[in-house]
This record gives sequence, C-alpha cells and structure tokens, in this order.
Amino acid sequence: MSPGEPKKLFVALREAPERRRALAAESGAAERYRLYGIDQLVSRGLEVRHNLERAGQPPLWARATDAAVNRTLYGIGGYGGDFASILASLRLANGADVVLSTVDTVGIPLVLLGRAGLVRRPVVYTSIGLPERLLQLRGKRVQQLYRSALSGAAAILAYSEHEAEWLRDWLGAAASRVRFLPFGVDLEAFSPDPSVAPTTDVVSVGADPRRDFELLVEVAARHPELSFRIVASAERARTLSALPSNLEVETDLPLDQARARLADARVVALPVRDNSYSGATTVLLQAMALGKPVVVSRTAAIASGYELEDGVNCRLVEPGDAAALERVILETLTGADAAALGTRARQTVERSFSWERYTDTLWEVLSGVTRSPSGGSRSRT
Repeated sequence: MSPGEPKKLFVALREAPERRRALAAESGAAERYRLYGIDQLVSRGLEVRHNLERAGQPPLWARATDAAVNRTLYGIGGYGGDFASILASLRLANGADVVLSTVDTVGIPLVLLGRAGLVRRPVVYTSIGLPERLLQLRGKRVQQLYRSALSGAAAILAYSEHEAEWLRDWLGAAASRVRFLPFGVDLEAFSPDPSVAPTTDVVSVGADPRRDFELLVEVAARHPELSFRIVASAERARTLSALPSNLEVETDLPLDQARARLADARVVALPVRDNSYSGATTVLLQAMALGKPVVVSRTAAIASGYELEDGVNCRLVEPGDAAALERVILETLTGADAAALGTRARQTVERSFSWERYTDTLWEVLSGVTRSPSGGSRSRT
C-alpha cells in the first residue's frame, strides 16, 4: 500500500436480507458479489468496517432520531433515508480514511450529516436513482440544501452515463465530482457451461422496482407453448396478478440459485420501465457473461456506456412496448443467430466489464479522494 492510499474504509450498506446473507457468507461465496467489491478492497490491505455490524436494530436513541429527522425532512419537502444505522456508526465512519456509500438510502443521510459537521471524513457517494429522488424535492430552499450537501461529497459515482450527466447539470459548480463508473461482473462465477442444456424458454431475474414484469406476463399469456420464469422480490411478486400457467414466479432466491435460473434460460428477457439509473444493469451483465442472448429495454441507463448494440451483443426494445418485446423474444428463440448473440455478449463483458476492472476503478477513486487536499485534509477529531 502506497503512502496516501486509504488504510481504513467505512462502507454504508442498505439494510436488506440479501445484504445480511452476503455479509454472513464465507469469502469466495457467490453471495459476496452483492457487497460492491468489499472483498477485493480488503485484499489490497484495506481495513473495512460497515454500518450493519450490529446484529439487531440500531439503538433506541438512533431510531428515535431517525424518525424525527425523516419526519422533518419530508415535512419541509425533502427526502430522507436510513439515518439510524449511520448515526449508530458515526464513530466507525469518522475513524476511517474515507466513507463509501453504496446506495442513496444511506448516502443521503451521510451527506446531510456531513453538511451538519457530524460526518467528518470524505464521502464517496454512489447514486442509484438519485435524480428520481431529487425531482421530488419541493421548493428552492430545500433543493439548495440537498445541492449543498451533495456538493460536499468528495466524489459521486453513477452506474449510468445518463444519470451522471443529469447529476452534473443539477449540481452545477460541483459537476466535476460526478463520475460514470460502469458496473462489472465476475467472469468466473458467471461463465458459460456448454454441458448445461437450458430447459426454460424465457427467464427474467431482478429485484429492481423498475422491472416491468407485467409486460412479460402479457407475453407469456399469449404463448402457452413457451415456458417462462420470473425471479423477483417477494414484495414485487405480490403485485403480479392473473399469472398464466406457463409462468413460474420465484422470490428472494440466493445469488447462486438466481445464477442457475439464468443459466437455465434459452433467452433472458429484462423489461424495464424508463428511468435514469437502471437498465437491469447487474443482471444484464451477468446474463451476458453467461453467454445468453438477452432482450432488454433500451432505457437511458444503458443506451450509452455499456457498448450495447442491437443485433450484435443483445436485443434492444423500447420500454413499455409489449408488442416489440413479444416480437423480439420470439425472433431470438427461433432465430439462427441466438448462439452467436450470446458469444458476442460474453466477449463484450470480457473486454470491458469485468469485476476486476470495476473494483480497480473503485480503488482508484477511493485513493484519489484520500490524496486530494479537498477530499482528505479534514482533521480527524
């Protein structure tokens, strides 16, 4: 580890069952992939602490403060988050060289607490749908509060090039702090297995609330001769109704089982409602790494930055267009080029979107922040 590189990192994670499973899993387990490269950062010599180290809920005082702060923020037209776990972990955060926020749920509390002087270490903020949250702010004074708080972040990362551009426009003077960071995929964990013969015609996987599973239900209902499978969160699955008999829905699967469902697909279909941050990016890269022909909505999040070309390494359809989704799924299932599409998909992620490339870039950002006078010179108290 070179002088000036971070030695201690605090990672802020969203409270969720899958995150807890990942933290409890042994190093090298598939579930660890959900931890944004923590293991790879540890392998570089970093000491990593996080806000979910407590087994139970945050202490009562932190939960009470969380409730009061969120009530106030929403009352004035703002947007809140998980203040409880961040407040309970302030000592760990301020004892680190740099703080990495992995989602907006914890990122917004971090930058607001930073503006209040309670978080005193440089924060690297990862935006996953931040524009949609900022659009909900009511009033110029509230917008200025959040603009000021986010401008205090040492760096802001976005997995969507479109999202990064939007944030630069919104932040104005602090635009230079925003960086597009393409996500990556573990090429060994997600690699094609020629010995496995797919048994499901169409598979869709994802917990993102922007997934348009309803479109896939429509297509399945019109094609009883085909088999369909959706893997979703239990909460999202409960919103699906009138499911045809040729469509199976599974919920909250561990990552290794979700990977097996993708491997079992003849075609992976990822319909997504239009938005700034999600083109089903994680599952898209996983399916491409498995060498699967993928049909995905052409959202702003993946229209640029991920080297996608319709008919070359995937099939792109317009969001919300059920007829186009149906037509392209059928073309891909029956076309002679499906295998070649999957091969070129694998080549794309091998060339540009490996997990190593993602974690190397993240390390570069974290190191740059701690070396920067503006990012790392605050005194530790």
